[in-house]
Amino acid sequence: MSTTQSDRLRGLLEPLVAAKGLDLEEIETSKAGKRRMLRIIVDSDEGVELDACAELSREVSDLLDETDAMGEDEYVLEVSSPGADRPLTEHRHYIRATGRLVKFQTSDGGELIARILDVDDEGMDLEVPGVKGRKATARRIAFTDIAKARVEIEFNRKDKKEEEA
Repeated sequence: MSTTQSDRLRGLLEPLVAAKGLDLEEIETSKAGKRRMLRIIVDSDEGVELDACAELSREVSDLLDETDAMGEDEYVLEVSSPGADRPLTEHRHYIRATGRLVKFQTSDGGELIARILDVDDEGMDLEVPGVKGRKATARRIAFTDIAKARVEIEFNRKDKKEEEA
């Protein structure tokens, strides 16, 4: 998809997505056989439910049908949430990941796995889990020191409510 078409789609769809209280995270197109695939990724602080994706998909489809933004060729539209393993790239992504375990690739080539405790404009406060019976330690990391970050999936983490009981 050309930058012009991507920008045009974003300009067309962002107000519709924002009106639903969602953030337009990504727009991507790809070939799917003879047809094209238009994938729209949305998110919010509260997450995105399936019903919200379905409703937004209908509205996006209607809007795209009214315009020539996708041209005359057939396309498949997919509206979804970003998924748990998406990279954290925006300030709001880190805020939404507060309380989650994150794997950081640092700009100096290091690696760190820690839980996000708090996020501000410059960086975040982390809790680095203890290893082999050691206590967890606190650490601060600046956004400028992060090359990549991704939430780690935790299958056996106790919910805070369970811990308090």
